Amino acid sequence: MFGFFESEETKRLKSHISNLGALAKVDGHLDPSEMKFIIAIGQKHGLKPNEVRDLLTDVNVKAPQLPTNDSERFDQIYDLVEMMLADGIVDENEMDFCINMAAKLGFKKSIVGVLVGKISMGVKDGLTRDNIKREAQAFLN
Repeated sequence: MFGFFESEETKRLKSHISNLGALAKVDGHLDPSEMKFIIAIGQKHGLKPNEVRDLLTDVNVKAPQLPTNDSERFDQIYDLVEMMLADGIVDENEMDFCINMAAKLGFKKSIVGVLVGKISMGVKDGLTRDNIKREAQAFLN
């Protein structure tokens, strides 16, 4: 209701939460583990669980509020990939969504598939976000 007065940071966070919800619903349903993951991301950034649920009730993929720096861009695509992996099933539509979102976030189209793949493998291998970020930064530069 008072969206006009929201900070750019809050708008980006809500956009990110909506993007996570859109990814979760790409396979036709929102798995409880996916909902738990999205709520945790929201809470980490100061949103209450009900605020997160409200954002997800009418999820349509909108033009994302772009992050202000490379670290935030990486964190958003990382969260999307981690969300894709949350239910243990990687649907082709989910992978395509992540790749498309990486491109929308400003990553070069020629490397977004590889970037999403590197993040996926790092998460599956149990690497920390910081380790994956360092490897990705070396790859991106």
